[in-house]
Amino acid sequence: MKELAEKLRELRAEKEVSLQTVANAVGVSKPHVWELEKGKVKNPSLEIVTKMAQFYNVKVDYLAGNEEKEYVSSPNALFREIDEAKLTDSEKEIIQNAIQMAMALIEKSRKELDD
Repeated sequence: MKELAEKLRELRAEKEVSLQTVANAVGVSKPHVWELEKGKVKNPSLEIVTKMAQFYNVKVDYLAGNEEKEYVSSPNALFREIDEAKLTDSEKEIIQNAIQMAMALIEKSRKELDD
């Protein structure tokens, strides 16, 4: 079974982000993230593990070693991805229009089911 440190290194590599990016997102120092990834911190706080899980969009149970990796799909995760992408205003407008179109299609589908 993989240790927390190895999981954190792999998740950061998959996401292709720097130690500093993780540190900023989680609210800890860059050296602390490095220590977590090297296994030098044996008992990180639940708060930090939870923030890491949220940043990487995985379940806390995965980081704790209780289950296989499963990415969490949630609106908050989507908004974090959009925010991290550093989109332009016009690109954000495209996403907003797509969401509005999807919501209109869902509403139409629901009305058709009710009829």
